Parts: sequence; structure tokens; C-alpha cells
Amino acid sequence: MGAEIVRTLHAAGAKLLVHYRSSAAAAITLADDLNQIRPGSVAIHAANLLAEGTPETLIAAAVMEFGRLDILINNASSFYPTPVGQITQAQWDDLIGSNLKAPLFMAQAAAPRLRAQRGLIINMVDIHAVRPLKAHPVYCAAKAGLAMLTRSLARELGPEIRVNGIAPGPVLWPEGDMDEALKREIIDKTALKRVGSPQDIARTALFLAQDAPYITGQIIAVDGGRSI
Repeated sequence: MGAEIVRTLHAAGAKLLVHYRSSAAAAITLADDLNQIRPGSVAIHAANLLAEGTPETLIAAAVMEFGRLDILINNASSFYPTPVGQITQAQWDDLIGSNLKAPLFMAQAAAPRLRAQRGLIINMVDIHAVRPLKAHPVYCAAKAGLAMLTRSLARELGPEIRVNGIAPGPVLWPEGDMDEALKREIIDKTALKRVGSPQDIARTALFLAQDAPYITGQIIAVDGGRSI
């Protein structure tokens, strides 16, 4: 999904710094492909978002590469089940860290540069911030926190910076095996009776970046109507 957002914004003329943690091969391939289209338009940076100082380092790297910062997209996320009775401190730290702590500190580090450009922050939320997913209480709590953080930051950082969220529905299935009957059940709960695609999310990000100057503090559900 992150790669598709990069491709879509790049096609609209953006220059991008792409962060990755361990997916070096995918990040290098993506940057190489896009730099063949527009040389010098995409840079990559490996970092652990939960390490102290990483947000400031990433923002500085973006400014060093391109001279300014207009948009921050907080897309990185951990996702896995944590049934009650089996939850560990490490799982809590990872899920809350990647889904809530990192977006907050990335936004804080980016704010001075974004203010200068009257910029935008997009947080990748989830429909499960509102409707809990069985066996995922920590993840759902983290995304619920991110939803409130999105609204709070919009209030704190306005009027110079807009802050919005995107809440995907069934767009990508979790990695690993997933029961086909469960997939069908999820699809049947959507109004459109079909899955979405990463392109649906990327187009929404582009809309917020390019065509929504009076929208802030909002979370757009891109879920085929599942939330209704």
C-alpha cells in the first residue's frame, strides 16, 4: 500500500523520501524504477521508527535531499493478533509504538518544516479503530488512539498544517494464510460486495494532498461501505 501511494504521488509530480525498516530490496527496486522516470526524484532511508532520534533524522534526510517538506504520510504499521491472556509487553510496545507513538513523534519532528509550506499530514488509520477486530485488542486500541491523535493534531497544528486520516477496509489481506470463508464473510459485510485495492488508498491520499485545501481533522473511510 505504501509503495502504491509513492507511485501515485510520484506520477503527480512529487519527490519522495521512502522510509523502510527491513524491506531493503523492495525499497531499492521502487526507487530505481521511479528514478528512471524522473532522475533524482526518489530517495530511500532505512530506520527503526521506534528508536530515539529516528523521526528527526528522517525529516532532516528529506530536507537534505529535496530542500523542503510538504507532506508526511504515516503508513508504517505492525499488525497481528494478541488474544487476551497471551499479550506480552513486547507486543504492546511494538503495536502501540508503530501505530501510535511513531506517527506522533514523526508529526512533531515534521511540524516546523510543514508549517513553512502550509503542509499536510496523512495518518493511515483503520476501520477497526471504531469496530474492534476479534483477537486484536492491542492493534485496535492503537488505531483508535491514532484516530484521536489525527483530530487532536489537526487542532494543534492548524491553521498552517492540515492533518487527516485514511481508514482502509478490506484492501489487502493479512500476510499468511487466511480462511477463504472468512474473506467472503468480510466482503459480504461491505456495501459494494468486493475488495478494494491499494490504488483506492493511494488515490485518496492524492486527493487530500492535491484537491482538499479545506479538509482537516477528518478520517476518510475507504472501505466499500463496510463501516455502515
